[in-house]
Amino acid sequence: MLLKVGLTGGIGSGKSTVAKVFKVLGIPIFDADVVAKNIMATDTALQQAIMQTFGADIFENGELNRKKLAGIVFNDAFRLEQLNALVHPAAIKAADYWMQQQLTRYAIKEAALLFEAGSASDLDYVVGVYAPKALRVQRVMQRDSTTREEVLARMSRQIDEEIKMRLCDFVVVNNDQELLIPQVLKIHGMLMEKAAVKDATVV
Repeated sequence: MLLKVGLTGGIGSGKSTVAKVFKVLGIPIFDADVVAKNIMATDTALQQAIMQTFGADIFENGELNRKKLAGIVFNDAFRLEQLNALVHPAAIKAADYWMQQQLTRYAIKEAALLFEAGSASDLDYVVGVYAPKALRVQRVMQRDSTTREEVLARMSRQIDEEIKMRLCDFVVVNNDQELLIPQVLKIHGMLMEKAAVKDATVV
């Protein structure tokens, strides 16, 4: 029976890099953030709900104006909560269906807001990716060509990194000093063992 594993970390932690290592090991990855964007672009019922909440002009020529939507929700916690309430259930449903199709010992759902969205409870284990705050800020500023203030504002909308890591079953330290691959290989081995145990206990 498939072991359902989550992979999460704060902005700039490097969880996508860690996901790539798992992928090289043959583990399928569900990218919740990418899927959520696709759902907003293709699900007509969700599009109608978004327009009712944020105005019909949030779509231009049938396409979601992501920059405009980001400008609304990233500066207003209530509006962000409204958007998440619309998108997260659809993304969680898509992830559940995807998990059912996988044939490996375990599969990974990669999501920045795993705990915030309330979807961690559906998983067997969660792997967290940790990096010091100063390093995360520097990474995001370079990656997105943005300011320190904007990065800190985005971080403030996520669970505190220290708390998030305590909620995880395994933690990968991505501080540019610890080697990533040995850490991922160790966790991969433990998850394979746990999956084998789960298989053995299924009647």
